[in-house]
Amino acid sequence: MASTSRRALRLLSLLGSRARWSLRDLAARLEVSERTVRRDLDVLRELGYPVGTVRGPDGGYRLGSGHTLPPLLFDHDQALAIALALQTAPATVFGLEDDAARALATVRQAMPEALRTAMDSLQVTMLRNYWEFPALPVDPAALTAVGTAVRLRQVLVAELLRPDGTRAAPGDPDFAAPRHLEVHHLVVWAGRWYAVAYDLGEDRWRVHRVDRLHPRHTTRGFAPRDLPGGNLAGFVTSSPDRGDTPAAWQCTGSARLALPADVVARWAPGGSVVEHLDERHCRLTLGAWSWAGIAGILATFDTDLDDLDPPELAAACRELGRRFTAVAGT
Repeated sequence: MASTSRRALRLLSLLGSRARWSLRDLAARLEVSERTVRRDLDVLRELGYPVGTVRGPDGGYRLGSGHTLPPLLFDHDQALAIALALQTAPATVFGLEDDAARALATVRQAMPEALRTAMDSLQVTMLRNYWEFPALPVDPAALTAVGTAVRLRQVLVAELLRPDGTRAAPGDPDFAAPRHLEVHHLVVWAGRWYAVAYDLGEDRWRVHRVDRLHPRHTTRGFAPRDLPGGNLAGFVTSSPDRGDTPAAWQCTGSARLALPADVVARWAPGGSVVEHLDERHCRLTLGAWSWAGIAGILATFDTDLDDLDPPELAAACRELGRRFTAVAGT
């Protein structure tokens, strides 16, 4: 009985996430026979849920209008929190992709139009990274502005902020005119938010940290462009000028690795910086609680490395080598 109840609840959730379902699709999603689905549909009807049958070649089943939920009492920021949580949860908890997508669809259906628009503004691409560390928080207003520009395909006019998040005033040495960006993708990688955009002023593709953008307004629409190489994850992780700075640690050092930047970036700790040098080499800058900690992380890449900086890091590598040699000898 418990199994039947759980299946009926899952069936109800599926019906609420889409306007129409075929019997075959429902059976496939529930991993049961079509006969069992029909029996569970009858259970829902007995419980008072208006499950209707759609006739014709494209027919199936749908949840009737009698089950319309009242608007959920969320404000704008709460709606964004739900959208972000349900889209980013599968990146940290295995096996939630389908459940999170259905939950997002169900909650969205019960929201007023204004909040649905806010949630739709944040279509997020998650890139895998196996070391996750906290990152600086992103201004919800900036995130909404960038997400809306992606969804509506409108050119975003934005200022570039300093690494500490402050704005440069006209006359400052680092002041730059606002950028006109065709933002195509909003990406989360290693705990940081990135806007993948075509910079109209520089006439090239750029990756910008969202927390380094101060959106001002949007202008005309733009047509989609093909990303160089067609690999979104590779483009983001191998772009050397995406605005990253090492996270604050007790010790910070760098080394030149005999591996491509996109390979190192996939496995590098969050808060580190990967700089593309050539097709076979990159520079990794990272931090840890000790020099030995940095040396240990560098060793996990199982490749040749050189040009270590600072000298304390080189000394830690020599000391670890001494220890490992002693262990291997015994």
